[in-house]
Amino acid sequence: MKFTPLAAVITLSALSPSLSAEQVGPWNLDALKNNVPAMKWLRQDQPIHSLTYAGEKYQGHDTEVFAFYASPTTLGEAKAGTKFPAVVCIHGGGGTAFAEWVQLWAKRGYAAIAMDLNGSRPPEVEFDAKGIAIGNGHRGTRTRLPSGGPPHGHPEKFDSIKTTDTSDDWPFHAAASVMRAHTLLRSFPEVDAEHTAVTGISWGGYTTCLVASLDDRFKAAVPVYGCGFLHEGESVQKPSIDKLGDHKAKWVKEYDPGSLLPRCRVPIMFVNGTNDVHYVLDSYMKSYNVVPGEKHMRIQVKMPHGHPPGWAPQEIGLFIDSKCRDSKPLPILGQPRIDGDTVRVNVNSRPPIKLKSAALHYTKDGGLRSKREWVTVPAAIFDITPSTNDAIIKLYKITAPKPPSEANTWYLSVTDERDAMVSTPVVLKP
Repeated sequence: MKFTPLAAVITLSALSPSLSAEQVGPWNLDALKNNVPAMKWLRQDQPIHSLTYAGEKYQGHDTEVFAFYASPTTLGEAKAGTKFPAVVCIHGGGGTAFAEWVQLWAKRGYAAIAMDLNGSRPPEVEFDAKGIAIGNGHRGTRTRLPSGGPPHGHPEKFDSIKTTDTSDDWPFHAAASVMRAHTLLRSFPEVDAEHTAVTGISWGGYTTCLVASLDDRFKAAVPVYGCGFLHEGESVQKPSIDKLGDHKAKWVKEYDPGSLLPRCRVPIMFVNGTNDVHYVLDSYMKSYNVVPGEKHMRIQVKMPHGHPPGWAPQEIGLFIDSKCRDSKPLPILGQPRIDGDTVRVNVNSRPPIKLKSAALHYTKDGGLRSKREWVTVPAAIFDITPSTNDAIIKLYKITAPKPPSEANTWYLSVTDERDAMVSTPVVLKP
């Protein structure tokens, strides 16, 4: 399949921003959302295509961003002319554009783009005997692009805030490159531009939080691990932010997602583990709490941290499907409440999906959250759907014994008959 995106010859840097352009921090949102970046295909002879597109200026020079692209059509599983919803995939620290990630989404029926935010490109894609992309991002040598943007290092993430020029700041480039990729993706003839989503892992989850707060064209966002309030609590990024001294407040204002998430109106699902050392539950809940719009949560006891574990949860696809393909949504949980000797929460579920199980999770341990042990207790499920409901929505009540008085952190989760798990907000004792 070969095609040219609409207006692909227009470069963003060649256009003068409007006097009325919407500016948030260093980002010109009007330019990023309305001007399709120049791009060129590198390979279209494989099921997963490769390309570069124009990025922001870096150190006074034009840049390009490498990306992989795939869809059911490029995989040979759909006819040319078919339109698909689309998803933007953002890698985390140490990552790159992952060919297997876009292939996973293409097999789900999406057009997908995954870019490298390190100014580099991974090795060429290789396929196994079944045509599945081999982990290109975890093998071989990555090549620095001659006109690549800032590398994905601590100096570029943090220390560059000390200069007056934002064009050397990695967070600025990362969010801008994602929005440029989104604009490019929406211009492809086979993409349903009104049904797009974004998901990212670790630093990609951090960037997802930024982008979901800046780019209101997305119908769904799923940050995995990543969050804001990195300058607080046990975040492993806190020491680097503290070292900024007089520039700390500026970094927090411009680049900490906690400062931008109050803008977020994109339906968002936060996915994390109880013991994640990079994005700790305290900061995670603060990030969740400041989102004013629709929000959901999936917290897994001791969820491992990494790229394949980060894109593995099926709930990511189910949530995005519910927003981009009008499929059955995940159960919706209310705020958990302690009522006497029990803890309870109400749950809405769309028929015919039924709840399968529920549980209370808590920890009594102190010290670093990444080291705490958790206890899981089964919870009871009661169908409380009113007889007048006509089965439009099933209503459930979940109850479990009240967490012990020594418990300092707890939440409830439910699993439906698809084995999809979602959870309540996490309750943290002061």
